[in-house]
Amino acid sequence: MKYLVTGAAGFIGSAVVEKLTKAGHDVVGIDNINNYYEVNLKHARLERIKHEAFRFVQLDIAQRDEIANLFEQEQFDRVVHLAAQAGVRYSIQNPHAYADSNLVGHLNILEGCRQTKVKHLIYASSSSVYGLNAKTPFATSDSVDHPVSLYAATKKSNELMAHSYSHLYDIPTTGLRFFTVYGSWGRPDMAPFIFTKKILDGDTIDINNNGDMWRDFTHVDDIVEGVVRIADVIPIRDSSWTVEAGSPASSSAPYAVYNIGHGSPINLMDFVKAIEDELGIEAKKNFREMQPGDVYQTYAEVNDLFEATGYKSKVTVKEGVAEFVKWYKDFYQK
Repeated sequence: MKYLVTGAAGFIGSAVVEKLTKAGHDVVGIDNINNYYEVNLKHARLERIKHEAFRFVQLDIAQRDEIANLFEQEQFDRVVHLAAQAGVRYSIQNPHAYADSNLVGHLNILEGCRQTKVKHLIYASSSSVYGLNAKTPFATSDSVDHPVSLYAATKKSNELMAHSYSHLYDIPTTGLRFFTVYGSWGRPDMAPFIFTKKILDGDTIDINNNGDMWRDFTHVDDIVEGVVRIADVIPIRDSSWTVEAGSPASSSAPYAVYNIGHGSPINLMDFVKAIEDELGIEAKKNFREMQPGDVYQTYAEVNDLFEATGYKSKVTVKEGVAEFVKWYKDFYQK
């Protein structure tokens, strides 16, 4: 099977490439290697996943003609589309980056899939789409019409755009709403990375909403397992589905959306304590109010993904934090 993985130098993308090549697939990976965070980390990920079945191309998904040419030349069987401008707070500072990557870029990938009749497009959505929803656990049958950040709005838009292409052109698409992914080779803009770095450096960590926050922390190994499994579950048309009676996560078109998370949220202070215990250092803490774009809790209902794939997260927070801290100390020689 020939795969395209976008965002191949990214945290999840590089791990997906590694999993696919080890399973015997041919993979082309693309990434624009932007400077949203340290590019040395991105290059190190690419170095780690070198494989005879993997070829990397530095390319921005917002470049329409170049993306069209790539699809035409390579004739992919499946696409795992993970490239995006990430980050809730950064979307407040630099909104246009999200339009270019998450909207224009997503459209270019959809067009590539349409023109070359890709058999299955799997793409990254986000738990952020649940926005102001208060009912937990978050279920894909819930309405997600009230995002609280531009980033979340672009991810909701990705789902809508994918549905239109599934409906119009019979392209099977599956959206995955990721829940707070962490682990080795993670992103420096995310809390586990920020906390670990600051604690080791003796700096003060900011604790939002005075510590009263909950996150469905999910280890990257579990995420990748779910991504690879769902690639084999290709949505089909369902003529009996209706808007009035059906779930928004399915359709009469070959379209599906799943949550992919641990399925058991943990309090932010407990997560900080796990890092402190692993480092053997008590963090200096600055308790502050909720920040713009933040949500109080994320909590994934994952039964539908389990029913479709047998996916169930395995890595506990204690195990995951230990694995991440060991990698961090090794990589940064701390």
